[in-house]
Amino acid sequence: MNLNMNYNTKYMKRFLLSFVLVVAVFFTQAQKIAKVTIAGYSTLESITIGLDDAVLVINENGTITNYGVENFSDKIPNYSRIDPYTGRIENYATTDDKAYQGKIKYIGRIGITYYSSTDLAELQGKIKTIGNLVFTYGMNYEDAALKGKIKSIGATALSYYASYENDVIKGKLKSIGNTTLSYYGGFDDKAIKGKIKSIGFATFTYYSSFDKQFAGSIKSGTRMQNINGINFLVN
Repeated sequence: MNLNMNYNTKYMKRFLLSFVLVVAVFFTQAQKIAKVTIAGYSTLESITIGLDDAVLVINENGTITNYGVENFSDKIPNYSRIDPYTGRIENYATTDDKAYQGKIKYIGRIGITYYSSTDLAELQGKIKTIGNLVFTYGMNYEDAALKGKIKSIGATALSYYASYENDVIKGKLKSIGNTTLSYYGGFDDKAIKGKIKSIGFATFTYYSSFDKQFAGSIKSGTRMQNINGINFLVN
């Protein structure tokens, strides 16, 4: 009898441990940085957070700009659109804190919180958490190029070129996680200066101002590629 009880107890402990680990892995992987979009070959346009069955699109200042279901085109490479999400959408009430009243509270089972009116002025109303991802931001006492911008999303750090850098690159995204971004500098041809030069191992070239018909257009480089687990799209 005791042997059976001990066996059952050990079995239940193993089962519960396995269940907890599976649940922990599920919730850890549920929200992640899915895509980074660079607009005009130059500027960080958006960061897409992948949820369970939808995506949340935010800008570098921690504001939601779109959400829904992302669908990719079979005919047009790198093209995607955000379709309406038909699942659960819940907003904060008008009686909630003024810094986030009316903003999205839930998309499906994923909860979203914001910094409140009791937080520092530069944080109020910005996204604080998306599911298990915690957001931090550049503060007013930091470099001007960082102020108000997302500094980290969960364990992923973001950095930007400082205000003392050349005018064509200062304030631009410098790194996200282990991926570094570089840009053509102020001394490069006027048609390409300030444009993305590399994202991790991927490089980009452009037609110069001498190629009048295509000046500034991308010459080489794959516009959509996965680098260190994040999709980068260069528009």
